[in-house]
Amino acid sequence: MNDSRTPVRLRVDDFDYRLPADAIAQTPAEPRDASRLLVLDRAASSPGRPALRHRAFREVGEELRPNDLLVVNDSRVIPARMAAHRDTGGGAEVLVLRPMDDGSGRWEALVRPSRRIEIGDRVRLRSGDLVEVGERLGQGTRAIRFFRDPLGVMAAAGEMPLPPYIHDRSSPPERYQTVYARPPGSAAAPTAGLHFTPELLQRLAGDGVKRATLTLHVGLDTFRPLEGQYVDEHAIHREWYEIPAATRRATSAARGAGGRVVAVGTTGVRVLETAAQRRAARGWTDLYITPPHDFVAVDALVTNFHLPRSSLLLLVTAFVQAGMPGASAFEARDTLLAAYRAALGQGYRFFSFGDAMLIL
Repeated sequence: MNDSRTPVRLRVDDFDYRLPADAIAQTPAEPRDASRLLVLDRAASSPGRPALRHRAFREVGEELRPNDLLVVNDSRVIPARMAAHRDTGGGAEVLVLRPMDDGSGRWEALVRPSRRIEIGDRVRLRSGDLVEVGERLGQGTRAIRFFRDPLGVMAAAGEMPLPPYIHDRSSPPERYQTVYARPPGSAAAPTAGLHFTPELLQRLAGDGVKRATLTLHVGLDTFRPLEGQYVDEHAIHREWYEIPAATRRATSAARGAGGRVVAVGTTGVRVLETAAQRRAARGWTDLYITPPHDFVAVDALVTNFHLPRSSLLLLVTAFVQAGMPGASAFEARDTLLAAYRAALGQGYRFFSFGDAMLIL
């Protein structure tokens, strides 16, 4: 008999599920912590039979303990979507993704219509700023150059880059930011943190739950479906991260006091596991977490419900498997998707503006 932890070649189709369109949240819950929380207890689950509890997110403290440490991603979403026009009179759009790491000061972006814009062409934004479009990079992106502070240009000309499955654009831009967002740089929100309010965070602190921050600037690749027939054929995206020294000390202190490190979001998981593997507090991560994975830095996870056939669904499956000793990747997947079906049956809302899970 094969060890359930022995890697097998997983198919992308194995991580698909049916989702009704009306289950995709178009607007956020008000207030933030009025969203729902599905608690999945891995140790009490069996393959295909998740042990679940239903709560409001404001009750998350009932599932946490003194000396637990919430680790949140404090990256701020930039207004990265910018309408433009070309000298020929045609329209254009620039969707900024991330700074390039070649020392040129340029950024990587999606530019439309890319085929009609030559290397060296400039497009004009509604603010009057010019953007020079450079060479073609991988996966349909282009290099671009700004002629003044990029963040200042985006503040003057940009809009919030809501995910493509959100069609209702009526929510205020700040609702696509966490309440603790600080350094700008993300092209998509670390959405697990959208459920926290200042009052909830204060109440958790009063109950002895600690909080620490890290930064991972989220790219739009987070919404990109898995490519190829097999999971290992997918090329994972790279994202910039940094963990402050205070956070590294806090994680050690939490473990020493018998607390759990609770990552708020899959972005936090990627950072904490990357740092543990590479002994690097900052840099670029291309860590691709698939089942099986030995988690050494994260004990519990706050996360939203994820897209079918996505790298994030794989990460969460791996986390479920890690907490179910002896379970195979397929048994962990069955357990997670059974939880998803239960959530759909109870009217939970999915994706960025949707409800949350706490996986213990």
